[in-house]
Amino acid sequence: MPAYHKVLKVTIVVLLLFMVAEIFAGVGYPQNLNVKIACVDIQRAINECNAGKEARKALSKEAEQIQNLIFEKQKELQGLKDSFDKQSLMLGPEARASREKELQAKFRDYQRWGEDVQNEMNQKKMEMEKTVFIGLQKVIQKLGVDEGYTLILEKNESIVLFASKPIDITDLVIKAHNGQKK
Repeated sequence: MPAYHKVLKVTIVVLLLFMVAEIFAGVGYPQNLNVKIACVDIQRAINECNAGKEARKALSKEAEQIQNLIFEKQKELQGLKDSFDKQSLMLGPEARASREKELQAKFRDYQRWGEDVQNEMNQKKMEMEKTVFIGLQKVIQKLGVDEGYTLILEKNESIVLFASKPIDITDLVIKAHNGQKK
C-alpha cells in the first residue's frame, strides 16, 4: 500500500473518532448538524478516468516493446546455447568450460536485466497511479467543498466495510476529473 494511502487512512480514522466523540459528548457541534458522507473507489477512479486510461495505454505500449526485446534476447540466448551444444563435443575440456561459463554469465545478465526492467515498469506504474491520484484528490476536495460533504471516505480501504450505493460518488469524481481543463 502506497504511503499516501496509509496517511489518508490514519487521517480518516482520526477524523471519524473525533467526530464521534464530539457528537456523543454534545460538544462543539450544533444540534442541527447536517452530516453528509460519501465514498469514492479510488482504484476504480484511477482505472476509469481518462488520465488513468491514457497512462495505462502508454505503459501497455512500453510493456509490449519490452516484451519484444525479451523475445529477441531469449532467441539470441537460445541460439548461443544451441551453438554451444553442437560445438561442445569438438571442444577440449578447458575451452568447453570457458564457453559454458560465458554462456552462464550471459544467462545471469539476462535474468538481472529482466528483473531491472520489471522493477522499472512497477516504478512507472506506481508513479502513474500517484500522479492520477493527486489529480483525483484535488477533484474530490473541490467536490467536497462545492457539494457540502462533511466527510468523503475511500471505499476500498479496510475502514469502510460497507457503503450504500447512493453515497458512492466515484462516477461523479471520474466525470469531474475528465472534465477538467488541461
